[in-house]
Amino acid sequence: MDIVVPQVGESIVEAAIGEWFKKDGEYVEKDELLMELETEKVNVEIIAEASGVLKVMAQTGDVVAIGATIGQIDESAAKPAGAATPEEKAQPTAAQAEPAPAAPAKGDAPMNPAVPKIAAERGIDPAGLTGSGRDGRILVDDIPAQAPTPPAVTKPAAPAPAVKPAVAAADGGERIKRVPMSQIRKKIAEHLLKAKQETAMLTTFNETDMSKTKDIRARYKEAFKERHGINLGFMSFFVKAAAAALELYPEVNASIDGSDMIYHNYIDIGVAVGSKRGLVVPVIRNANLISFHEIEATIADFAKRAQAGKLTLDELEGGTFTISNGGVYGSLLSTPILNPPQSAILGMHAIVDRPVARNGEVVIRPMMNLALSYDHRIIDGQQAVGFLKQIKTYIDDPETLLLKL
Repeated sequence: MDIVVPQVGESIVEAAIGEWFKKDGEYVEKDELLMELETEKVNVEIIAEASGVLKVMAQTGDVVAIGATIGQIDESAAKPAGAATPEEKAQPTAAQAEPAPAAPAKGDAPMNPAVPKIAAERGIDPAGLTGSGRDGRILVDDIPAQAPTPPAVTKPAAPAPAVKPAVAAADGGERIKRVPMSQIRKKIAEHLLKAKQETAMLTTFNETDMSKTKDIRARYKEAFKERHGINLGFMSFFVKAAAAALELYPEVNASIDGSDMIYHNYIDIGVAVGSKRGLVVPVIRNANLISFHEIEATIADFAKRAQAGKLTLDELEGGTFTISNGGVYGSLLSTPILNPPQSAILGMHAIVDRPVARNGEVVIRPMMNLALSYDHRIIDGQQAVGFLKQIKTYIDDPETLLLKL
């Protein structure tokens, strides 16, 4: 039987061979894990659908089309004598059961073939890494971007040279390093370039006073956590504010398909989350119908599984609006890029205490800059400005959000 690349989503047309867990010519049992595919959004595990001898037809790193044959299983091949089934492998023998085997050394953990090379390039010993893959397997995503900085050691000051050289001597290392773009990075680049080229993108700005929202959060965060088992953050306020504002401004929740405008009778809000593989945007379904604690729990779950590479494709597709919080990285102001086919994206930024005028007096308030990028083909400036002002109103005065005023 042929092993083919499965259809994993309408927008995905190719995948990369991540790793074969079985070798060419090896006998495999039905339901054993054969290999892992890497797409621009999710990783997909391929399981053996029959028992037989494996023939590998595509190597690690190869980019293959959806539907392509990447291997075969010869079902007519006889099982080698003495080969154990997966169930038999799982059962310890009497000799194995008596002494408790010592835990394998960290350096003996299985790892993807590309790990040693990439770790060496980054100056990292792969033996010290902890794997997040199946059975503790070390993946490329487990390698830090750079080696940890060793603690500073005080040394006696060296005597100053008689003449300070104008230019430091070269260390003999390469001046550049060329690394192929990952599937997800290529897709992000494609997506962002398409958004800039194919939409009439414009950005409007405003600011919101976070005083009352911070006060509510401070007063109720302990009771909230005790009742719901999750922390109360600011993102749930913005998701609820955006959902309520989208009900008042349906054009912001709409999209363009050819010469048609598609109005969505549901509100699915994507929340940009950083992961080891890049930025992903999982979607909170029916955000206008769920509660604050459900939003917080959903976001926390997304963030955890994004880091582990466990988000599913259906969780990353179908949003009608996106929120991106650059403030967690310290951004004060930015122009977020649209996430097509969506027509708008809200950018949150860092909360900074700064002087503002209130009732004729200058006071210090925790302020946040807001940015709304929108497709001017479907959203007029008046609608965009009104939508952003509505979010500002809801955050400035959360009571209006709860009462939908």
